[in-house]
Amino acid sequence: METEDWDLSAEELDSLERDAFRQIALRNSSSSTASVSNNSIHSSNPNPNPIIPSLPRKVDDLPPGSRIPPPSTVVSNCSKELHKLSVKFFLHASGNIAAKFSYDPVVVGAFRKISKASWNAKERLWMFPLSSLSSAEKVLHEITGINVEIENIDPLVRRAIDAATAVPDLRDRYDRIPSYIETKLLPFQRDGIRFVLQHGGRVLLADEMGLGKTLQAIAVTTCVRDSWPVLVLTPSSLRLHWASMIQQWLNIPSSDILVVLSQWSGSNRGGFRIVPSNTKGTIHLDGVFNIISYDVVLKLQKILAESEFKVVIADESHFLKNAQAKRTSASLPVLQKAQYTILLSGTPALSRPIELFKQLEALYPDVYRNVHEYGNRYCKGGVFGMYQGASNHEELHNLMKATVLIRRLKKDVLSELPVKRRQQVFLDLDEKDMKQINALFRELEVVKSKIKASKSKEEAESLKFSEKNLINKIYTDSAQAKIPAVLDYLGTVVEAGCKFLIFAHHQPMIDSIFQFLVKKKVGCIRIDGSTPSSSRQAFVTDFQEKDTIKAAVLSIKAGGVGLTLTAASTVIFAELSWTPGDLIQAEDRVHRIGQVSSVNIHYLLANDTVDDIIWDVVQSKLENLGQMLDGHENTLEVSVSQPRSSPSKQRTIDSFMKRCNNVDNPEHQPNLKHPRN
Repeated sequence: METEDWDLSAEELDSLERDAFRQIALRNSSSSTASVSNNSIHSSNPNPNPIIPSLPRKVDDLPPGSRIPPPSTVVSNCSKELHKLSVKFFLHASGNIAAKFSYDPVVVGAFRKISKASWNAKERLWMFPLSSLSSAEKVLHEITGINVEIENIDPLVRRAIDAATAVPDLRDRYDRIPSYIETKLLPFQRDGIRFVLQHGGRVLLADEMGLGKTLQAIAVTTCVRDSWPVLVLTPSSLRLHWASMIQQWLNIPSSDILVVLSQWSGSNRGGFRIVPSNTKGTIHLDGVFNIISYDVVLKLQKILAESEFKVVIADESHFLKNAQAKRTSASLPVLQKAQYTILLSGTPALSRPIELFKQLEALYPDVYRNVHEYGNRYCKGGVFGMYQGASNHEELHNLMKATVLIRRLKKDVLSELPVKRRQQVFLDLDEKDMKQINALFRELEVVKSKIKASKSKEEAESLKFSEKNLINKIYTDSAQAKIPAVLDYLGTVVEAGCKFLIFAHHQPMIDSIFQFLVKKKVGCIRIDGSTPSSSRQAFVTDFQEKDTIKAAVLSIKAGGVGLTLTAASTVIFAELSWTPGDLIQAEDRVHRIGQVSSVNIHYLLANDTVDDIIWDVVQSKLENLGQMLDGHENTLEVSVSQPRSSPSKQRTIDSFMKRCNNVDNPEHQPNLKHPRN
C-alpha cells in the first residue's frame, strides 16, 4: 500500500507513525522478555524479527518526510520469506527522475546513497537528476533481503534521456558572445542561449512569436564560431529577413552572407551574395552564412549531402511536420548530420503530437527511430486516422522539456519586454511581378534627368507633373507586385496562431489578404472605407471577445483611427502610408490603454518598389513622432495623404518630404487636436 492510497492528512500520518512505533516497541519488548524466560536461544538475538532489520525506535530517526506502513502491513510481511517492494520511476515535470514507493527503511537508506538524490516532502517523492538514473538502478539492485521490483520508465523515454545526458555541456562558451550582442540581450534570451549550449546545441527553441528566437540563434552561432560556416533553412518569405538580421547583429562582411533566391532582379542594397536557384550551373554554398528556403532543399539535396555544415538552423521548423513531404525527407539528413542543430518554432505542434516526431527525429535520430513506437505511446486515441490522437501527453511534455525544448510565452517574460518594437521584414518579389515597376522606375529616372536639363519654368513644371503621376503609378503597382510575397509571409503568421492586425491601403491588397484568410479558414474581421459605421463596433467587439477571430484586415485610413483592438499584440503593415502620423495612429489601435502585452510591429518592405521612396523618410520619423506623441496628451491629426483622386496629385513627393522634415522644427509642427481615439 502506498501512502497516497491512505487518504490521510500529514497530521494524521504523523499520529499513525507515533502509534505504530509505540506498538512495535511494546511488541518487541514483550517478545524479548518472553524469549529470555522461556527460550535461551532468543537471548542472543537482539532483533526478534529478522524480516524488519534495524527499525528506527522513534519518529525522529526516519528520513525527512518518510512514512511507514500500518502495523498490520508489517505483521503480514513478517510471515513472508522475502519482502517485495515496487519502486516506480517516472519523469517529473521538473526535469528530474522521480521515484515512488511504499516506505521501507532499507530502500530509503539506498536512496540516500544515490548521487544528488533528495526527498520532495510536498509530493512525497524521492528525486534525482537524469544523470543519476543508472546509478539509482544499480543501488536498488544491490539491496539484499528485499525483492525490489523496479517499474522503470518507458524505453523510448530512457533512450532520450541517455542521449540528452551524453551531449557535452557547452555553457562555458557563453562568454564567446561578442559584448555588442550580449549587452543587448534580454534576461530570458540569455537563459535561452544557455539552455541551447547546455544541451549541446541540439534543441528546439519554441518561444512564442516576437520573443527573439532569431537573435538567440544568431548569438549561439557566435559561441561555436570555430564550426562555421552556418546553414539556415527557412520559409521563402523569411530569407531576406534572415540575411538582414545576420547583417545587423554580426560584424561580418555582407558578401559573406549568401542567399539562394528562386529569381532575383532587385538592387540588393544589403550587399548580400545573391545566387539564383534556377541557374543552370552548379550552386556553391560557400558563404559564411548560407540561407536557403525549404522549397529549394530538394533541388540542392546532392550539394547539401556533399557539404559538411556543422551548424544548421531550421527556422519555423514545423514546416517539417509532414513526414510525407519531400522537403521533410530532403531536410532531415542535413539536420541529423550537423554537429549543432537548432530548430526554431513558435508553434512546433500545431494540432497533434505526431507533428513533433520529425522535428525530434532531426535532433536525435537514434532515439526517435520508429514512428510506431512514438505513435503508440503519444498519439493514440484519434478518430481521424492512425496516430492522430494524443496520449501520455504530460510525459511527452516533461520529456521534451528535460531533453530538447525551451519555450517562453510573452506573459511569462512581459516585465522584461519593451512596450513597442518595430521590425523591418524584407520581402522577396518574383521577377515577373517586378517588370512593370522596374519599367516605371526607369521612366522616372528619365523624367528626373529631363527636369534637371529643362531650360524653362514651364517645361520643368510640366515634367514635374509627369513625375508625380509616375510616383503615384509606382505606389499602385507596388501594392500589386507585393501581394504574393505578403500572402506568403502571412502564411507563417497564421500558423503561429496569434491574433494580429494587418493594415493595407490599396483595395487589391486588402481584397487579396481577406480572401487569403477566408480560404485558410482563419476567423477575421474587415474594416475599410466601404464598411458601414454602424457595423464597425460590432466587428471590434467580435475581435476583442471571440477567440475564434484571429485577424483584423484594416485599411490604414479607415481602420487606423477610432478603434480599440487590444486583444492583439501583433501589427503588420503590408503597405506604407505617405504620412508617418498614419502609421503611428494605426500602431496605436493595439498600443493603448488596455494592452497587457508588448506590441510587435512588422513592416513588410520590398526593395525597388515605392517602399524605397517612403521608408527612407518614414523610418527616421516614426521614433521621433512616437516620442513627441508620448509627451503630449493628444495625438497627431492626419494632415498629409497621397490620395488617388486627380486634384490631390498636385501634392508632390518633395512637399511631402518637406512636411515630414518640419516635424522636427517647433515652428512647423502639425496641429495637435483630438485625444487618442
